[in-house]
Amino acid sequence: MLPGPDAMDALLKRCGINLAANQLKQLWSYHQLLRRHDEDLNLTRIRNFENMVLKLYADAILPALHTPLPSPLLDLGTGPGMPGIPLKILRPDLQILLADSRRNRCDFLKTVVSALGLSGIDVVERGIAPDYDRPVAGVITRAVEPIADTLARVAGCLIQDGRVIFMKGPRCDVEIEAASKTFASTYELAEDIPYQIPHTPHRRRLVVYRRKSQPIGAGERSQTMEKHRVKVIESESNAIFKSLKKLHGGRGVKKQGQTLVCGATLVAEVMERLPERCLAWISSGNRHAPPADAPGDLEWLQLGPALFQTLDVFGTKHPIVLFTFPEFGSWRPEEGLLAGCSLLVPFQDPENVGAVIRSAVAFAVDRIILLAESANPFHPKAVRASAGSVFSARLFQGPSLSEIPSDLPVIALAASGQPLVEAFFPEAFCLLTGMEGPGLPPRWQANAVAIPMAPDVESLNAAVATAVALYEWRRRSLRR
Repeated sequence: MLPGPDAMDALLKRCGINLAANQLKQLWSYHQLLRRHDEDLNLTRIRNFENMVLKLYADAILPALHTPLPSPLLDLGTGPGMPGIPLKILRPDLQILLADSRRNRCDFLKTVVSALGLSGIDVVERGIAPDYDRPVAGVITRAVEPIADTLARVAGCLIQDGRVIFMKGPRCDVEIEAASKTFASTYELAEDIPYQIPHTPHRRRLVVYRRKSQPIGAGERSQTMEKHRVKVIESESNAIFKSLKKLHGGRGVKKQGQTLVCGATLVAEVMERLPERCLAWISSGNRHAPPADAPGDLEWLQLGPALFQTLDVFGTKHPIVLFTFPEFGSWRPEEGLLAGCSLLVPFQDPENVGAVIRSAVAFAVDRIILLAESANPFHPKAVRASAGSVFSARLFQGPSLSEIPSDLPVIALAASGQPLVEAFFPEAFCLLTGMEGPGLPPRWQANAVAIPMAPDVESLNAAVATAVALYEWRRRSLRR
């Protein structure tokens, strides 16, 4: 016999959720619609009845039992309507906005709202970005993106004293620390509530931020435009736009000594830590102004939407910062090595360069030497892959790989080498991983070390292999 509304009610009651008869009827109807449309729309990966009730519906409702829910409440990235639909059923007094950028999901949500006879609920058919300015008192989200990115995303719509409610897993301390640091002047951590879906092993964490500042309104935008030198750019043939577009490539980055910093978290980081190196704030139109504490000499470039989309190669929909990076020193082999690890980077893929810089900073590498073959570490892709580590890394420009003398103490990584766990790390040495594709030159393979892998795996990604070797070196250093 298939489970019915009574079975759903029993599972919910086990979680401390007591619905009235009409509410249970609505939730059951929602469950039926979800099951009916799931095969065509791929609405959920959870299909077992008990798991659906506990991991979807109860999980969506439980935040209402732990923290006050503001109204209007924006359900950011609602997908098939969670947590928004179950919360609306539980709390019909709430004004709910269901936001999703996918057309088929939005059509399904409209079907649900109509079939359940829900009022005071709207479907927002777009992705939420800083230019979305419909005022809301609260945001709730089960999205997996970093907390800091979401706080930046809702900057245009969340009112002062509004709350952003994150439904997270138990391990989100790093995200909280990063968000609290990045947005110290704009948001404060209001609540951090660990809980569990009753009678299950599933642990949850409710992280709530309160907005301390007001969204930028038309008046403030006007003041901001008076503070900053504004340039409106609408044409692809504009010289400034053409110059910015060249920064998508390593050659343009090297020639101009500038890069494009993309993504809410990285933009906030460079604006806070290195404002003197931020040359311009690049936005789509004038709706997302520079922060109030931005330097007055920061230029504000207001691009037409199509032009901004061309620059926003990562699809963040967040303003971009034009950043001038410092020149890094040069290193020649005859100078010798300092104590510790000097990392030789020959990678030609900027994402690999960024990823390996991130690992090198994490494992306290003394110096990062970019060989002549290497992609520019300030290529926008490298900056993004480094998660901002490139701004604090000790970078040096080195010679080409062929000019590294054979008598230099180099630990090279190659599949044919001795096991990494048996390698000896000198007090001062270079770590070298081969380039993507060509691999390690033959003269370095004789005394190379290898990372043990499954027999059917040919090789690891170059940046990953380097990270593993750096971890092993750092582990031994700390033990000593």
